[in-house]
Amino acid sequence: MDMLNSVLNLFVPPASLVMLAFAWPALTFINTCEWVYSTYFLESHQLMHNKVVVITGASSGIGEQIAYEYAKRGVILVLVARREQRLRAISENARRLGAPDVMIVAADVVKEDDCRRFINETINQYGRVDHLVNSASLGHTFYFEEATDTNVFPILMDINFWGNVYPTHVALPYLRESNGRVIVNASVENWLPLPRMSLYAAAKSALINFYETLRFEVKDEVGITIATHGWIGTEVSRGKFMVEEGAEMQWKEEREVEASGGPVEEFARMIVAGACRGDPYVKYPSWYDIFFLYRVFAPKVLYWTFQFLLTGGGARRTSFIGTGRPLIEASPTMTRRRVVDHQRVE
Repeated sequence: MDMLNSVLNLFVPPASLVMLAFAWPALTFINTCEWVYSTYFLESHQLMHNKVVVITGASSGIGEQIAYEYAKRGVILVLVARREQRLRAISENARRLGAPDVMIVAADVVKEDDCRRFINETINQYGRVDHLVNSASLGHTFYFEEATDTNVFPILMDINFWGNVYPTHVALPYLRESNGRVIVNASVENWLPLPRMSLYAAAKSALINFYETLRFEVKDEVGITIATHGWIGTEVSRGKFMVEEGAEMQWKEEREVEASGGPVEEFARMIVAGACRGDPYVKYPSWYDIFFLYRVFAPKVLYWTFQFLLTGGGARRTSFIGTGRPLIEASPTMTRRRVVDHQRVE
């Protein structure tokens, strides 16, 4: 067996690359044909009219923009988040964009009872669930070794993992009845290593593996769309991020961060369009995929490249929120508003 594995180690990787080189054009052509057909001939806007869509983490960021995109397609929305007042404003915007009805539910996605409550309220009100969009997410920007308050570790896992699993578990029987779909807001960090995101990446990796396995269990009865993104800024908030109040924690202060990268609106538009077409994956931007080939076939090259680009030289600059250490170089404004360099909140 050892000899066999040694031989396969030598021949399988280059043979796979050759096969991929020949198969890639054909796969691209097939995918393009499927996209054209589903986009221009299936009329997904009409297919979604008056369908019921539940969106968690809908009070800001990606979740908010996803609500607006669905509203333009004439769906009935159920918006879920902790900030009820914020949801009221978003529900009014969604109605103006075309949603025939909007229900808001103040709930915490990391509490199973809350998840059961907002799904039951949806069924009692509308009798069905067609799409469940899990968009609640929380990241961090501290180095793992700097964290002295380990109480934040399970909080990150709760929001990024269980905050998706609990709503899915409760909604799954109703999604089977409607032949519905689960939409997952993931991230490229689930396989692409980036510094200061170790716990976030671990949670997203667990999330992806959970839903990839769930695909086989639900077969064709329930669709699953996994949306992965790289860096997502927001023009709506002009660089200001407010952590979704998905758990009792100390990360509730306003973030003032320079927002860069692709806008949230474009990613949300791609997610909704992909979900309505029945796409299994939505990727933004898609060129990140090339790094996955290096991850599989040449991991050392990927490691050296990111070492050079991301961690080479310079002093480490990090957020100390959640690490049990005081903020450094705090100005009076920072002290008053507890502004930190926190990079990813959806």
